[in-house]
Amino acid sequence: MHQVYLGLGTNLGNKEQNMNEALAAIAEQVGVVKRCSSIFRSQPEGFVSDNEFLNAVVLVETSLTPESLLKTTQKIEKQLGRTSKSTDGYTDRVIDIDILTYDDLEVNTPDLIIPHPLMKLREFVMTPYLEISKEV
Repeated sequence: MHQVYLGLGTNLGNKEQNMNEALAAIAEQVGVVKRCSSIFRSQPEGFVSDNEFLNAVVLVETSLTPESLLKTTQKIEKQLGRTSKSTDGYTDRVIDIDILTYDDLEVNTPDLIIPHPLMKLREFVMTPYLEISKEV
């Protein structure tokens, strides 16, 4: 089994419900949720929006490969109403699920980079990440 940290973010619709539905789908389709951070509020970064974000980080134990994990998290995003990934900059979103780390593995392909290349620059990722990873 692999230890994976996932970052979750939402700033559209019923944000609390979006987070709960994402966590339930992760538990059902990805693996056992071992820890979940507190919910953190943040302002949009990289784009202008009136919609505040809710963010969290979860530690999941999974048997999925990194590539299967990416496909599964993208499928969950679509199931919860996300229409597309941002390609021309950041936009509002119902849910975003980012793979932050996968064991100690490093992956660098056109579709997937692990560890997430921007995670250490984002307070809305690092604050919840450190909340639950310090217990490891």
